[in-house]
Amino acid sequence: MGKVVLVTGVARQLGGRFVRRIQRDPQVDRVIAVDAVLPEHHLGEAEFVQADIRQPTIARVLAEHSVDTVVHMDVTGIALGGGSRTTVKETNVIGTMQLLGACQKSPSVKRLVVKSSTNVYGSAPRDPAVFTETTPPKSLPSGGFAKDTVEVEGYVRGFARRRPDVAVCVLRFANILGPSADSPLASYFALPVLPTVFGYDPRLQFVHEDDVIEVLRIASHDPQRGTLNSGTFNIAGDGVLLLSQCARRLGRPTVPLLLPALSWAGTAVRTLGVTDFSPEQLRLLTHGRVVSTNQMRETLGYKPRYSTAETFADFARSRGPGLLPPEALAGAVDRIAALRYAGGGHPPTLSAN
Repeated sequence: MGKVVLVTGVARQLGGRFVRRIQRDPQVDRVIAVDAVLPEHHLGEAEFVQADIRQPTIARVLAEHSVDTVVHMDVTGIALGGGSRTTVKETNVIGTMQLLGACQKSPSVKRLVVKSSTNVYGSAPRDPAVFTETTPPKSLPSGGFAKDTVEVEGYVRGFARRRPDVAVCVLRFANILGPSADSPLASYFALPVLPTVFGYDPRLQFVHEDDVIEVLRIASHDPQRGTLNSGTFNIAGDGVLLLSQCARRLGRPTVPLLLPALSWAGTAVRTLGVTDFSPEQLRLLTHGRVVSTNQMRETLGYKPRYSTAETFADFARSRGPGLLPPEALAGAVDRIAALRYAGGGHPPTLSAN
């Protein structure tokens, strides 16, 4: 018999993609897809179980199907189907507690994979240039999804101590982007005009959806020779982008605002439901965050297919041209520069950059 893999959070696009991908692995016998909401997308041959991980019934699901591998993807920052922030927090924190309690009692569970986030490091003015997996945050997140991930990882560490026979892998993903990305940062980049913090140009890292799926798949199986997939790993594409570079590549104009004004504007757009301009996102757009991925390469043995710049380029293509497309803007600048030399002389060297 092959592995029996249980995946949570399958009603979201990312969870559905992972379920369809893991079924193709020859060492996987069955996939149990779990969510409180009926998914709108196809799950292949997976067996869907409509269950709320906040309820003790998840323990019965583990026992009935003799699950040996659990992939917990239901740790997210956006509510599904118009739910509230309270619902998201309960699913992230209470749902994780119930799931870990069920895993602790299940003798069949041998591997646990948890989708976490680099939000656990927070964003503060005195942060180090690069966070490693062992770097403590200068300022612990005080609320929102970032605080949820800190609590989730605390419960996972407690579970690992109580069940040392279970291989535990925590994957701290940078901001996930791609054609079907559904995150607060993706909603921010979808705005026609991007409000920014006056005087700041933060460094950002991204990871592509395809790399997320592949890393989760690697963590779900026994490690390959010369690698280790138990522990905590930062997952991000190579390189960084400044927020100003992101805006130019999207063709979105920016409006620099003083931090108090941006906080007020964030509250307004959050009330209108346009995007989740939470305090943690404001801190990210002020101070940024960069993590080291040496352990991902040297220990986990994974090299991302997409760099940070390539990930953002794929995301930008899926969103279409903004109000100031880079090519059109460069052409207009070149034409204006050429007008100065229309009466004679040599025009400057034209550039599309």
